[in-house]
Amino acid sequence: MVRQRSSAARGLDGLRFVDRVVTGKEGDAWMAIEKRFQQFSVDGKLPREKFGICIGMGNSGEFTGELFDALARRKRIDGSKGITLEQVKVFWEDLSNEDLDTRIHIFFDMCDKNGDGLLTEEEVKEVLIMSASANKLSNFKKQAGTYAALIMERLDPDDYGYIEMWQLETLLKSMATPKEATMNPEDTNDLAKTMIPELYRNPWRKFMTRVFESGLEHWKVFWVLFLYLEMNVALFMWKFHQYSLMPSFQVLGYCSCTAKGSGETLKFNMALILLPVCRRTLTAIRETFLGKVLPVDENINFHKIIALAIAIGTVVHTVAHMACNFIRLSRCPLNKFKAIFGNLFVTQPSYMDLVTSIPGYTGIIMIILMAISFTFATSSFRRNVVKLPHPFNDLAGFTSFWYTHHLLIIVYFLFIVHGTFLILTVGWYRKTTWMYLLLPMLCYASERLLTTDHTMLVDTIKAIIYSGNVLALYMTKPIGFKYKSGMYLFVQCPQISRFEWHPFTITSAPGDDYLSVHIRTLGDWTKALREEFAKACEPNGNLARMETNSNLTIQESQAIYPRIYIKGPYGAPAQNYRKYNVLLLIGLGIGATPFISILNDLLHHLKKSKSGEILDKRAYFYWVTREQGSFEWFKGVMDDIAEHDHENIIEMHNYLTSVYEHGDMRSTLISMVQTLQHAKDGVDVVSQSRIKTHFARPNWRKVFYNLATTHEGRRIGVFYCGAQALVRQLKKLCKEFSRQNITRFDFHKENF
Repeated sequence: MVRQRSSAARGLDGLRFVDRVVTGKEGDAWMAIEKRFQQFSVDGKLPREKFGICIGMGNSGEFTGELFDALARRKRIDGSKGITLEQVKVFWEDLSNEDLDTRIHIFFDMCDKNGDGLLTEEEVKEVLIMSASANKLSNFKKQAGTYAALIMERLDPDDYGYIEMWQLETLLKSMATPKEATMNPEDTNDLAKTMIPELYRNPWRKFMTRVFESGLEHWKVFWVLFLYLEMNVALFMWKFHQYSLMPSFQVLGYCSCTAKGSGETLKFNMALILLPVCRRTLTAIRETFLGKVLPVDENINFHKIIALAIAIGTVVHTVAHMACNFIRLSRCPLNKFKAIFGNLFVTQPSYMDLVTSIPGYTGIIMIILMAISFTFATSSFRRNVVKLPHPFNDLAGFTSFWYTHHLLIIVYFLFIVHGTFLILTVGWYRKTTWMYLLLPMLCYASERLLTTDHTMLVDTIKAIIYSGNVLALYMTKPIGFKYKSGMYLFVQCPQISRFEWHPFTITSAPGDDYLSVHIRTLGDWTKALREEFAKACEPNGNLARMETNSNLTIQESQAIYPRIYIKGPYGAPAQNYRKYNVLLLIGLGIGATPFISILNDLLHHLKKSKSGEILDKRAYFYWVTREQGSFEWFKGVMDDIAEHDHENIIEMHNYLTSVYEHGDMRSTLISMVQTLQHAKDGVDVVSQSRIKTHFARPNWRKVFYNLATTHEGRRIGVFYCGAQALVRQLKKLCKEFSRQNITRFDFHKENF
């Protein structure tokens, strides 16, 4: 019977009001609805405004309200005071009915409010507005009248002023695409078992194979961590053994050995922790052979690991001294004390004498300052996730992290003093704290001074404030400022703070004669920067953006714009894209910024290439965002790609997650208008560019499968920038498809 159905009818199986219900699970779906009915009903009746939530359509606002009214009209039920559970079941049976005609009739009745069997342009407009609201398409909603006229133009060529149901049904069928063939779940499971490699069938071999594969993938990280761990263990054991041979061991025992061993690791870690944040050094290392053996992209993670080691070493060192050494030293018999420590002390100190000594109070102050710094450096405080009570609500955020981290300057000074006035160590050459710190501190300090010398004042050419709280800055490019796509720079605005520098990815291409950055206003500093430029911006005739006056001269513009300083550029994972001929670029929201620079760079090469010359590059860019206004950020780039990329070197795939997936009745008219408008003038109704927008989220497995088959045997660079949530899935797919195919996927990530 399925084979006898037309392809259009099979395609319309996707046109549904509720999510697909697996055969045999209808009872479970109804049980969930019953449970929600008991939760939201009042006196045994479900109010109209709770109908959508109850049947599993979420809070779709006006759309579910009109659907409720249409079903009530069809069943001749008065729903003004709510409906009973039996009536909810009648409604739900209609919505989940497998009969195609029933669903189309319900959709038509939603549009046809007066029940005359005809749809006017005004009724179509109202349904479009409801669909736009349900899908959070504010810009689409403003153009609902224009799109309603477009539908009428297609379906009412004779200008009758209305359309009939059969005409709407014909258009829906023309929009529908046949569903892909499906398999029985049991067959799918059997097939999956046959596709598992032999190495993965035995649990022990599976574990060992995964360990081996992980070692091959992360070998740079593993060997550095192994060397780091070995150094810490070796230093601890060396100092521990040294003090076990000292005369003080007779009184202090293993407490002194433990304290000195942990103290030695603290010297090493306090020196080493500076190196991963020497950005210019790391940028230079990327271009040398060391960049191939050192995990330079993991510098911040390594910085955090060292910080954890410092915290552990501090606890061990402090507890060993204050809970053991100080007590034993102050309570030691006087004769024994003079025999062993007589050359170090004039009189035997009390416990408080030791606490208030120079090593004692410097240690306590360091612990307090490090605790403050480490607390505000945690992700919860730095990203302002923690909501503190008033008046401490402004303490969390990046600004607090930045200022509290600079308390560590005092810590380093106290650390040197602490190591200089050690009680049990005699001789400057044996007090090695300054020896550990000398080179790393010089390296870090010289880099900070060097970047101060290279601080550049730039002129703001243009500033645009987009919806979604994004500020785009276009600045003059300093002479000699050379960078690669994917790099970032630091920005300072003295009007906000003379000390704060914040990193942002460069979105302009290396070949552009200007610099641009796109800044998402999330923290206090970025919000203040947006407000500074908002004073100089004016509406652009488009409610989605505000723009500075482009007719001003440089001198006039600098008089009204806040001053901007930059320093950089600095290396980032995305700059490795040149190593690959096939690229998969994935950006979530503002995470698209490093890839826009790459696309701009490829566009420059496309424009300069001679006739008939094809670049040996393919780039697939997937941009996933939840706000329609986001597409305004890079509309110019998308239009340039559509205009100049005749060889399909760059494929752009825009996904808007706020819109319900293809086949959902809440987005059916949106899809219809999108297809009609794109066929008419080549412009997408969602992004207002020439790149068509997809709805919901990408099927990443399908994306990887298509790339593996299209570029068989090639090495594909997968670059991701966005939230941490998607990293695990993408890494897993890279491993899976690299294992099952001769195509290889190399994963690079950049989180924010």
